[in-house]
Amino acid sequence: MTLKECYNALEGDYDDVMSRLMMENLVRKFVVKFLDDASYKNLMSNMNEKKYDEAFREAHTLKGICQNLSFTKLFVSSEAVTEALRAGDYDKASALLPQLESDYAQTTAVINEFNSAV
Repeated sequence: MTLKECYNALEGDYDDVMSRLMMENLVRKFVVKFLDDASYKNLMSNMNEKKYDEAFREAHTLKGICQNLSFTKLFVSSEAVTEALRAGDYDKASALLPQLESDYAQTTAVINEFNSAV
């Protein structure tokens, strides 16, 4: 699997990330490093514990990482959760979590497949 195929499979924007980071080996490094980021895990834990301020920070971090790496699909769902938490609409944020969970699972599965092929 090429990096471009990886981006297609996770519904990201390869051209956008390449225009920003300009070197495929740098993009590859950060894509694989995404698997080590704890923002998603911490977000879900904080939501379960109703620690909404902490959940907001984690959602915002995840959103920013996704934006920087042009993980478009995961960016959209993490942004929706972030904005619901920012507005204090915790029920809406909770209702958006299944989509975020699905998008995160898709993204990490593709990255794991890409990483094993490298």
